[in-house]
Amino acid sequence: MDVVEESALDFAPFVHVAPRRNSITPDKQRRFIATLAATGIVSQAALSIGASVEALYKLRHRVGAEDFARAWDAAVERGYSRLEDCALERAIAGEERPVVSRGKVVATWTHHNTGLLMFLLRARRPEKYGAVRVGDLREGHPVYEALKVRWEAERAAADAARADGARASLRAKLLGMREAVLREAGRGETGLREEVRGGAGPSSAGPSSAGDALPPPVGEE
Repeated sequence: MDVVEESALDFAPFVHVAPRRNSITPDKQRRFIATLAATGIVSQAALSIGASVEALYKLRHRVGAEDFARAWDAAVERGYSRLEDCALERAIAGEERPVVSRGKVVATWTHHNTGLLMFLLRARRPEKYGAVRVGDLREGHPVYEALKVRWEAERAAADAARADGARASLRAKLLGMREAVLREAGRGETGLREEVRGGAGPSSAGPSSAGDALPPPVGEE
């Protein structure tokens, strides 16, 4: 919100050389500026001093009324600031509306004007809520810089995700290779054990059983 200093409403009124009965006197000029600062509405401020809007605009553009014109602009800015405050309060707090049944008010509800709220946000925070043309998006622009930070964060997150995926894939391949080596080693040990067990039986050079007898010596038959 633009802030208008109180001193901006102080001015040197235009003084008529030969004032007439309907002239806008210095006192009326001060009252007009005060009312305009309070309302921001030129017609209402003109009505408060009994002067027409046309007469006030003629006075504003007269030579020697430059300070009056400056105070006029400051008063309008002050009035707009107050109207913005009222609109913002209404947008946030909402507006109480009646619930009518059979011609009678039976309850009330609070209506929040989202459109008014977004309008005020765009006006007061254009860098965040205002519409931005693509041509304006260049380095140094607040929206460009904000988008740049977001893009860099997203890219870093994507790179980290790809790195994690590559590490996981490599680990899976290494584990698969380890399992394959262990299986091959297991099959080799099993074959060796079976071969050892098969060679541990009776030798064909010795007696096959206790009942086998050696042939008698020669001459002892």
